[in-house]
Amino acid sequence: MDVLQIPAYGKINLTLRVLGRRPDGFHNLSTIFQSIALQDTITVRRRSGSIHLESCGVPLNIGPENLVYRAAALLQQKFDLPGAWIKLEKRIPLAAGLAGGSSDAAATLLGINYLYGLGLTPAQLARAGAALGSDVPFCLLGGTALGRGRGEELALLPSPPRLWLVLVKPSFGVSTAAVYREWDADPGRQVAEPPDEAGALAALQAGERRQLLASLGNDLEAVTGRLYPEIKALKERLLAAGAEKAVMCGSGPALFGVAPDQKTAARIVSHLQESGLTAIMTWTL
Repeated sequence: MDVLQIPAYGKINLTLRVLGRRPDGFHNLSTIFQSIALQDTITVRRRSGSIHLESCGVPLNIGPENLVYRAAALLQQKFDLPGAWIKLEKRIPLAAGLAGGSSDAAATLLGINYLYGLGLTPAQLARAGAALGSDVPFCLLGGTALGRGRGEELALLPSPPRLWLVLVKPSFGVSTAAVYREWDADPGRQVAEPPDEAGALAALQAGERRQLLASLGNDLEAVTGRLYPEIKALKERLLAAGAEKAVMCGSGPALFGVAPDQKTAARIVSHLQESGLTAIMTWTL
């Protein structure tokens, strides 16, 4: 086997609760991760001597700081591998809270593991991936999972009934560090639509769509929205266009809206794109 192509699926957080700041400066979370169909593609080929990374889709830094490069270098150093040629085809918007970089890193770990026959188990890959980012272990696992700690402590959950989603990405990015600094400044801040994790877990077990939608929420939405008021305006536009529920992705700034069906999702995307917004239709896996 000389070449492999691996999908790198994005994610949303059905619920996200911030439980507090840790001694190491990070934050303990409790979140329900959900894979979505929107994906990047990683192609990995054997190469002697070094790691070579190239990308297409959007301009990217493809040097040693890139998460794909770092993932490849991690396994190269650990197992004394000769090298790899890697191509990244980018479709997941950058800096949006959709775990695009983490998913690309996870796909790279999987690809090199198979390409060189390393025989690493998913658990071993997840432990390695946690050093690259807290979302990487989930991106290796995929599906639906409850994440604790920084998000790397995972428990599999039943997948929800298919949800048709509209992703909306503002023209700006956000600093995750700045969002958490703002949260630390007022950790008791009231959230207008707090996540109901217990309700979401019960809804997933029962396959109950209406209860699941009522439970969706993100503690960080109020924080990021305070820093970037445009997020609230985008949420209102999603709901006005026909979304049943709208929630921020991760630490933002992208939002996902849940549409009642595929036709409505397509109509919402078309409406938002006509306004010059970046809007994408996808669905839960």
